[in-house]
Amino acid sequence: MSSLAPHVSKHRGRGIGLVAWLVGIVFFFPIAWMALTSFHSEADAATNPPSFGAALTLDGYREFFGAGGGASPWPALANSAVASIVSTLFVLVLAFPAAYALSIRRVKKWTDVLFFFLSTKMLPVVAGLLPIYLFAKNTGMLDNIWFLVVLYTSMNLPIAVWMMQSFLAEVPVAVIEAAQIDGARLPTILARVVAPIALPGIAATSLICFIFSWNELLFARVLTGVVAETAPVFLTGFITSQGLFLAKVCAASLVVSLPVLAAGFAAQDKLVQGLSLGAVK
Repeated sequence: MSSLAPHVSKHRGRGIGLVAWLVGIVFFFPIAWMALTSFHSEADAATNPPSFGAALTLDGYREFFGAGGGASPWPALANSAVASIVSTLFVLVLAFPAAYALSIRRVKKWTDVLFFFLSTKMLPVVAGLLPIYLFAKNTGMLDNIWFLVVLYTSMNLPIAVWMMQSFLAEVPVAVIEAAQIDGARLPTILARVVAPIALPGIAATSLICFIFSWNELLFARVLTGVVAETAPVFLTGFITSQGLFLAKVCAASLVVSLPVLAAGFAAQDKLVQGLSLGAVK
């Protein structure tokens, strides 16, 4: 029986690996289909069943970038980049010291504070849409990209504090005490001691906040018009009374998804380390 155990475990490992590959292919298939459709003409993209062997063309991308006389996507892409990157930086600046106070130098009733942060995410987004719209209208902040920056910062701050609190809880207190003995002040400790140790967690948090901000549609659709239009709002303009131009929509969706995919690929090692931090003692 003991001689069979390695063979059983080996076959079980192969089975788990095969299942993992199948699940990965299932999740990747819609993206591959979207990418393939983006290189088809509108006539070939609209066929049912789809024509996999149809001729490839870049017409969808040319029309998306305004070659056919349509609106240019660059202002919307720039607005999304500003709103996502700046709000993520603000979230990190605010969440890092808050997480430090809730994990390493814990304040009184720190669990109640964490629950308060979590409770702010329990309100349905639609319930806060009208008050925020009226506030933006009365203060003259409609169609303003910086209002979206403040809004995305407030929306992502609770989840960022929660994530970074769990990451910073794994930082050895002895290292911080050694820095204090050497005369380091709190800003120096945060920047030169805590931040390098918690870098994977910071990277994971920043990536999550960036993705949430980049993909946000509801508030951007209601609060922006022409000046502060973001990329997801720009995509909704392809659904017109003339119909749905599938190849053009797929090309636009792929281009808009590239920054998120590139950020995830660049930070994949830090993301895995950050999300698994503290999982194994």
